[in-house]
Amino acid sequence: MSMSFGSPQHFIALAVLVLAGTTFRRLQLWKPFRLLLLVLLVLALCDPVIRIRSGAMDLWVLLDRSLSAGDLVEEGEDEWKSLIARSKPERENRLIFIDYAGEVIPSSNTETGVFTGARDATRTGLALHDTLARMDPNRHHRILLFTDGYSTEPLHGVASKLIQAKVPLDYRMLKAPERSDFRISELKLPTRVQPAEAFLVDLSVTGNTDGLIPVTIYRGNKRLFSDNIPVKGGIGRLRFSDRIARPGAHRYTAEISPELDAHIGNNTHEQWIEVTSGPRILLVTNYSNDPLSTSLRNQGFSVDEVQDFRSLSPGSLTGTRAVIFNNVPAYEIPNDFLNALNFFVKEQGGGFLMAGGKNSFGSGGYYQSAVDELLPVTMELKSEHRRLSVAMAIVMDRSGSMGVTTSSGNTKMQLANEGAARAVELLGDADAVTVFAVDSKAHAICKLLNIGTSRTELINRIRSIESMGGGIYVYTGMKAAWGVLKEAEVGQRHLILFTDASDSEEPGEYKELLEEMQAEGATVSVIGLGAPGDPDAAFIEDIAKRGNGRMFFTTVPGDLPNIFAQETVSVARSTFVEDPVPTQSSGKWHEIARRDLNWPQLIDGYNLSYLRDGDEMALVSRDSYIAPLVAFGRRGTGRTAAITFPLGGEYSQSIRAWENYGDFQQTLGRWLIGDKSPPGIGIRHEITGSKLRLDLIYDTGEWSEKFATSPPRLVIERGVRHHEAERLTWERLSPGHYSVQTELRASEPVRGAVQVADSAIPFGPVVAGSALEWQFDEQRISELKETAHSSGGSELLDLSEAWRPLPSPGTRAIRDWFLIAALVVFLLEAFVSRTGWSFPRWSYSKTPVRKASSSPTVRSKPSTDEAAKPPAPVVPETDQQPTRRTRFQKAKKRH
Repeated sequence: MSMSFGSPQHFIALAVLVLAGTTFRRLQLWKPFRLLLLVLLVLALCDPVIRIRSGAMDLWVLLDRSLSAGDLVEEGEDEWKSLIARSKPERENRLIFIDYAGEVIPSSNTETGVFTGARDATRTGLALHDTLARMDPNRHHRILLFTDGYSTEPLHGVASKLIQAKVPLDYRMLKAPERSDFRISELKLPTRVQPAEAFLVDLSVTGNTDGLIPVTIYRGNKRLFSDNIPVKGGIGRLRFSDRIARPGAHRYTAEISPELDAHIGNNTHEQWIEVTSGPRILLVTNYSNDPLSTSLRNQGFSVDEVQDFRSLSPGSLTGTRAVIFNNVPAYEIPNDFLNALNFFVKEQGGGFLMAGGKNSFGSGGYYQSAVDELLPVTMELKSEHRRLSVAMAIVMDRSGSMGVTTSSGNTKMQLANEGAARAVELLGDADAVTVFAVDSKAHAICKLLNIGTSRTELINRIRSIESMGGGIYVYTGMKAAWGVLKEAEVGQRHLILFTDASDSEEPGEYKELLEEMQAEGATVSVIGLGAPGDPDAAFIEDIAKRGNGRMFFTTVPGDLPNIFAQETVSVARSTFVEDPVPTQSSGKWHEIARRDLNWPQLIDGYNLSYLRDGDEMALVSRDSYIAPLVAFGRRGTGRTAAITFPLGGEYSQSIRAWENYGDFQQTLGRWLIGDKSPPGIGIRHEITGSKLRLDLIYDTGEWSEKFATSPPRLVIERGVRHHEAERLTWERLSPGHYSVQTELRASEPVRGAVQVADSAIPFGPVVAGSALEWQFDEQRISELKETAHSSGGSELLDLSEAWRPLPSPGTRAIRDWFLIAALVVFLLEAFVSRTGWSFPRWSYSKTPVRKASSSPTVRSKPSTDEAAKPPAPVVPETDQQPTRRTRFQKAKKRH
């Protein structure tokens, strides 16, 4: 930092000094304050400045790596970097590159030179704020932005920050070749409706040309409309009415498929609608006439009974207070619904109950599933529960598609290997396993080996399987595995086929092969990597059906280890006790109800399990296992329970004849539902672009004091996979009003809850309907141009001008500082002149100072004549310096 003076003012300051010299005595300029005042005024006239920056400059080049502009940047960046580097004028100048899209990453931070951040957004505002924060305040700076101009967020506050920092923003607008482009601009639905109430679905399609555009609209997985709509004058529209009887949140998806289209990223749009009803119980049942449903309705509950398991989605939980699984196998429940239950119970305050049966608990494949930890009982494998020894064959797809790397960093093959290894870990010492890896041929990884003597060897061999290319010949693999498996001399034989639901080739004579296996008592289950709608899904589903086994679909390779574990436990454990068992109360039912029940003396059968640590059981079996029959516990803000005996179908005759059957269900149902939502408090949400805004409105008289000691908590979960809950921080806008905003990803549903004390107010799912990256909002381009112009920048067509000098020299004027100081000195001088006050100092009088007498001085009272006489004038001695007292008296006399 340095200080300099403006040259034109030097002459004025010199003239002032000369004039002051001629009037030095008359103005008494020898006085300190007046002399200081003169100096300050002269310095102010010189127009002094402080140089706050060095002469060198940093050029910050921001490259838009988003999906819409990334290809354009990659095409020209080498040429741009070369031109900018060649035109750099001084060695001290620095060139810095920043990559951005959904996040900001300096080029120096990428080891491979490839942008690794999220590319589904263009956060130009974030990139500019981040760049300004990185700047050295002692240097000059310019910003050069390469972008298509379509930011997915407004540039709020950027212009003022650039002006304040004196940093001009230049930009180079990137334009793709003009091509036909159509997009879904809007899908309008009401936010909520009543059951069976008619509502309007309104779809708008825009394009830069006219034509017939194929449109398909789905509700969930059901196709509602598929036809061509005309686009004329750049816009096309489709309207139709719909109605939904089932309560919950329902997803609508619109898709267009133009023959010629520049950007396919804006061809889908998604919205959710809520069908409201009172608090209800969602009963997922395997029985066509479930007696549990009738009993719950008779007790006054609103029950939504579901037997079409694939219709379940996270939206089914909207408005639901408790979920009951009644003898339903895990593999038939959609994964996204199973994963959603964890957040529903722990954070949204819901209830969850699993009832017993041969398709429930461990027998139903719930071991290590998404709901395993929710249950108050455990289903681990113990030696006393094993069936007769099992011989298992595992047929593994090692085709080329299995070599794809997943988001976890592992390939699909590695995750499938881990699943097969998990199966070997869970089998008993008396069991045996054979493994085949299949592409166009069946490759024996290991012949039938006993687990007890070869467990480690088996696991190591399985984990060494690699993807080798080609497809998977299903019939060839199954035939080879059965050729080994049928020679096993064990009680049960089972084959697990792992394959790609989109690439399962060679059906061959699979029907005849499965008939032979069924005749020999063998069973076949299939784990399909894909979805039920994939090309080969029907083929592999038929294999599982004819093989009397289970069919698992998953689109998430990371689920494979758990699916293998679920299947293995279902096969290897005998978890359902089929004999009548006497019961005994534990006395813990009073924690749910006021008094204990008169429990049934006998039940017809139950699922064997163990009480989980920290939970309670109200009823236990009086057999050698002393196993829980009725257990319950809390999970977060929600509640969970397990009834391990069947409530319907086979093995339920005794319990349905129990006189307290209805009271038992009513008490447990009300406990699961929990307390009502707290009064005097509510939430509302609004989506603008990719921003979700949540507002909490509450009665200040009732809640202000409570929130002062225990503020409300806001929790959300993104997507349909099980993730850690994300906690957001409220901003208090006014008494009785909290608010918060968060960013949404396109088509990623968000669920949440506001937690108050021990209660929760749930909301969602909500979703940003389409990918904003492909919306191409022209307002964002205008906003960028205005921001650049206000900062002193412009559109840069010639890159050699990127280093042009800044309009500001990087100095700061300090004349005002001197003028303010001069004003303060002037006021002090006026004060001194008016009051005669001066700084204290020592007197230098030559008159000797009299010593004080040790005795007190006694003054006589003056006579009347002496008192009447005027005082004699004081004449100072010529050789004596005036003391401070005499100077003060003279000054006082003058004034």
